[in-house]
Amino acid sequence: MRMAGEDAVLILAAAPERMRNADAPWPYRQDSDFHYLTGFGEPEAVLALLPGRAHGETVLFCRERDAERERWDGERMGTDRAARELKLDDAFPIDDIDDILPGMIEGRTRVYCHFGQEPDFDARLLGWMRRLRTARGGGVVPKDLVALGHLLHDLRLFKSRDELALMRRSAEVAGAAHLAAMALARPGVAEYEIEGEILRTIRSRGAVPAFPPTIAGGANACILHYQANRATLKAGDLLLVDAGAEVECYASDITRTYPVDGRFSDEQRALYDVVYEAQLAAIDAVRPGRAFADSHEAAVRVIATGLCALGLLKGSVERVIADGTYKAYFPSKTGHWLGLDVHDVGDYRIDGEPRVLEEGMVLTVEPGIYIPPNDKNVPERWRGIGIRIEDDVAVTKGAPEVMTAMVPKDPSTF
Repeated sequence: MRMAGEDAVLILAAAPERMRNADAPWPYRQDSDFHYLTGFGEPEAVLALLPGRAHGETVLFCRERDAERERWDGERMGTDRAARELKLDDAFPIDDIDDILPGMIEGRTRVYCHFGQEPDFDARLLGWMRRLRTARGGGVVPKDLVALGHLLHDLRLFKSRDELALMRRSAEVAGAAHLAAMALARPGVAEYEIEGEILRTIRSRGAVPAFPPTIAGGANACILHYQANRATLKAGDLLLVDAGAEVECYASDITRTYPVDGRFSDEQRALYDVVYEAQLAAIDAVRPGRAFADSHEAAVRVIATGLCALGLLKGSVERVIADGTYKAYFPSKTGHWLGLDVHDVGDYRIDGEPRVLEEGMVLTVEPGIYIPPNDKNVPERWRGIGIRIEDDVAVTKGAPEVMTAMVPKDPSTF
């Protein structure tokens, strides 16, 4: 509210319920920004932040208690309890918002909101403003709609002590799921069986999956966002598992790759060693004062050097990096912000320059090498090998904190 100023109002709607099919809804997940500002986990709610308002600056509109609906859909918090437990200045029934909120908007020159995200709510907001202009005959009505993300998402980039604690818990749950997957993986097991064990482990700890897991055996690992999870693991395969948990909406994101039968082929081990060293170099670059891009550049140099040494790329390392030839086998970036969203909000560049890392930021570090099974530019023994190693890393005052270090990745441990 200090950033917006006392002539502004900030309005944010909860995520709507979304239907999977017919009358079956998807499991409800609150909008990340709404959760960040309120901790309120129900749909059909609107938050209004009113800087400088004498009668209360933080106001929630939400559903009232309703015994009949609660019999079908579960308990609602209601206005009285919401104001008390969420430490808001006031709460009103959502059914009264059309009568109350327009008066709160009046006299302010700007509305900060997520315009363009939910068309139904956009139409409602425009209707309130149109009604004010018609009724007030020249009174002060907001003229500007301003993107709320410009203020809010920079705040979300810096995690508080409590947020970091939730993310460590999320990492512990995801780590346990990966360890369970490793214990189950062997030739003859289906990818979906590994997926089932991961989901069981996450749910048994009171969390939910942060995203649909990738369980990719053999050449399936060369598909970066593989989702089918239907194949059967075979002796000689590598298994790539990308899975994360979500605890109170905060996510973790871990990837490990290992041999299904406990033994690397020579080619698999050679490529794994390159990715492993690239990840260690990239993690070491996650320090305050370093650019976000430094981690990627460190991984690129190690991977380009390794691919050239193995004869999979031709020419000097400098040339391979300069002309981007390495992207044939390392097409992705090395990481992304992590928090309430798996690919969390926050700018990666400021005024055209890579963002400088600061204490409290959290990012993933996930270099990989993926050699397509139909790549005729390399000998057949290298084809169809996909390897990624991913950890969640917090920027501290000193050395980076690897939140997901409990999951083995040293090749000697497999």
